[in-house]
Amino acid sequence: MHNIFVRVEELTVSYRNEKVFSNDSFEAIGPGLVIVMGPNGAGKTTLFRTIMGLIKPDSGKIIVNGEDVTGSPEKAGKYIGYVPQLTNIYREFPVTGRELVEASLLLRKKPPRIHVPREVREKVDKYLRLVKAYDFANKPLSKLSGGQVQRILIARALARETPILLMDEPISGIDPRGKEEIARMISSLAKDKLVFVSSHDPVMFLNKSKYLMVVNKGIKSFGSPDKVFRLDLLREAYGGSVYLIEKCIHVFER
Repeated sequence: MHNIFVRVEELTVSYRNEKVFSNDSFEAIGPGLVIVMGPNGAGKTTLFRTIMGLIKPDSGKIIVNGEDVTGSPEKAGKYIGYVPQLTNIYREFPVTGRELVEASLLLRKKPPRIHVPREVREKVDKYLRLVKAYDFANKPLSKLSGGQVQRILIARALARETPILLMDEPISGIDPRGKEEIARMISSLAKDKLVFVSSHDPVMFLNKSKYLMVVNKGIKSFGSPDKVFRLDLLREAYGGSVYLIEKCIHVFER
């Protein structure tokens, strides 16, 4: 897949009257994996929502695959699939995993939406199998583990078949084995797509990443992991929460 890129030009974004980004710019060219890291409240989710067009910036532009999508979720949605944080999903809603994926596709079709067309069912089956969620997809979300719900959310984003994915903390709240499996899946997806992943555990992705971005009320650094994952640059964002232990960098959230 060619011509996959996200370019942010001189972006300024405010949230609750506070500047989260101020005249920040970067360009990520895919396919590949972009890891976005920073402490809680640094602006990672705000950045993703701005790229998706859900937040209109004070100034600046979001260019996706050559189109200006600034402040337009309709335009951005043609190119970008979104996987939200698990904590933002209301799992008691009476819906199965399969129905959640189907609904995301049916919303893109004209009414009436009473029946699920065969082509939609086949596409849903394809992506549920791809993320190894097919066997439990007919269970209600309330009966699924965090890792299982995460797979459903990834299948929902993949089913829209966009060249770019934004994944907000996709391994948060998941057991260690599940984290490893989902991290491997995400790395595999990045072979054909441009995948942005925000994470408090970036080490799981670093060896497979094309870019690393460090944010904290602005983009502190952006580039290849070997140039960005450095003690001095990380301390600009995390302060004293970064330590060098036996030549390995560790980030401790407070």
